[in-house]
Amino acid sequence: MTRNTAQRYVTINTTAFLIAILSFASSGYALGMSASTKTFLGLTSPKEEQVKLPSVAASTSDTNQPTTAPTPSSTQTVVIQSAGVPQDALSTGVPMVTTQPPQQYDYSANLASDVFGANLFTGSFAREGATHFNPDYAVAVGDNIQVRFWGAFEYDAPLTVDPQGNIFVPHVGPLQVLGVRNQDLQRVVDSAVRRVYRANVYSYASLAAAQPVRVFVGGFVNRPGLYSGTSMDSLLHYLDQAGGIDVERGSFLGVQVKRANRTRATLNLYDFILEGRMPLIQLSDGDVIFVTPKQKGVKVAGLAANAKRFEFNSEGATVADLARLAKPMATATHVRVTRNTGTTLNVEYYPLADAARVPLRSGDTIEFTADKKQGTITVRVEGEHLSAQEYVVPYGTRLGTLMAKVRYNDRADKNSLQLFRQSIIARQKDMLDSTLKHLETSVLTARSGTQEEAQLRTEEAAMMLQWIDRAKSIQPSGQVLLAQADHIDRLLLENGDVIRIPAVDNLVLVSGEVMFPNTVALAADKDIEDYIATAGGYSQRADTSRIVIAHRDGSFEDTEASSGWFSEPDIRPGDEIMVLPAVDPKYRQVFKEFATMIYQMGLGARVFLK
Repeated sequence: MTRNTAQRYVTINTTAFLIAILSFASSGYALGMSASTKTFLGLTSPKEEQVKLPSVAASTSDTNQPTTAPTPSSTQTVVIQSAGVPQDALSTGVPMVTTQPPQQYDYSANLASDVFGANLFTGSFAREGATHFNPDYAVAVGDNIQVRFWGAFEYDAPLTVDPQGNIFVPHVGPLQVLGVRNQDLQRVVDSAVRRVYRANVYSYASLAAAQPVRVFVGGFVNRPGLYSGTSMDSLLHYLDQAGGIDVERGSFLGVQVKRANRTRATLNLYDFILEGRMPLIQLSDGDVIFVTPKQKGVKVAGLAANAKRFEFNSEGATVADLARLAKPMATATHVRVTRNTGTTLNVEYYPLADAARVPLRSGDTIEFTADKKQGTITVRVEGEHLSAQEYVVPYGTRLGTLMAKVRYNDRADKNSLQLFRQSIIARQKDMLDSTLKHLETSVLTARSGTQEEAQLRTEEAAMMLQWIDRAKSIQPSGQVLLAQADHIDRLLLENGDVIRIPAVDNLVLVSGEVMFPNTVALAADKDIEDYIATAGGYSQRADTSRIVIAHRDGSFEDTEASSGWFSEPDIRPGDEIMVLPAVDPKYRQVFKEFATMIYQMGLGARVFLK
């Protein structure tokens, strides 16, 4: 071994020994060393063993935390790691800083907002994705360009654009590519190679990675700060990282991109939402995305696909301009304008055809409405007849006029017409709900004299509340009572009415609190008790003092109301004998309401709940 070889061997082993000591110290075993020993080994500086850095300086290019001004309380201890650190980092004393990922922003407020465009920022644009270069992309400092040579000379490596805007191509030298468009990059590189290699050497160049950049997002956004990305990321990527535009203060019409105190572009996000137009703006490190203050605003309601709050910035904007954003539904015919500015509230009403002549003012409420006159209606006729079942008749047609067009068959019961109406269903449902609400209040406010009675009332209330919940699901029939009415033929029809012509079948239905609810053949010599006996008699829960006979035409008779020696109700073909359930007398405070509830459900919906 020569002397020089021995010196190199000693130097190499000394270096390996020092690295081993540094690794040993960084793994925690050097904690017991004195400060002078650590200083001698180069583990710490003579002045201090830890480096205090402001937390703002601890941000790296892969974090999305907004930058805040350093304060005395915003410092953190950063331990310099020696193991695995490049030699130049150790020699310069640059610490390795490990930062935490940013806290996820809550986008629920944007989703719930009634501002048009607020749901644009839900975190979808903030996600990192693959970089795609468009043909007009201009090469910037820091971009990586993959250069390949083949033929007589082979070479394949990524080259980074240096601060002077050059890449250093082997055997060619520095090549200026700053500002060259992506679609021209191959031509520029190939032209430079041809000046050196006349033949048998071929080249190919393409962008490999965009320049990582840090962009300031300011103005009226939810989280102003400095955010990371690439020069090819869209404007929405950075706005989304900042939590989106502040819907109460920021403008969707004036999003500016600034560089060196110069506004490079101003974007209207409505163009992207409504038409999908988003200009590609190549960002550089230190660019500023600034959201301007909110401009004039109006609120849209009623028959519109986009019933939201909108911005506008034109002095001559009209309701027609707003309609292009709000997208009124095809059913809308008029617009109601509420002027909210000033000390007086004024309401204006215009046909939608005149929208171009109605000016917009900041603070207005625009409601699109349907002001239509009924032209024709549809009525359905079901049951025992030979004519069509669906009729389109003019609005205002009466029952007699329609029934004159219907041809009955031999089984039709002309005297028991049934009329079912949608509006009556809604009214009956409202009445039932109101009664149930009153019954529920009575159950919950019942008084007790003793503690034992209070306990009993609590158990009874729980049972009755379950019964009330079941009763709320009952759907009324919506039948209109036609019996005993004068001039039935003059009854006006409504859209959606259903007329049912029953058949003469000589059957009687026995239901309710009987042993075997059944359908019984009509017999002239039978009374109510005979029919109930045919159905097995009363059940244990039956109220024998009150029986309802419901006729097909919607009328009814009550045995309690018509009690007497010679007042037996008349049983007709198709009638329904309903035996009501008895109410436990212990519900003395709610007995009346409970009995009324059962009675109303029996007549309105033909349903009884046990």
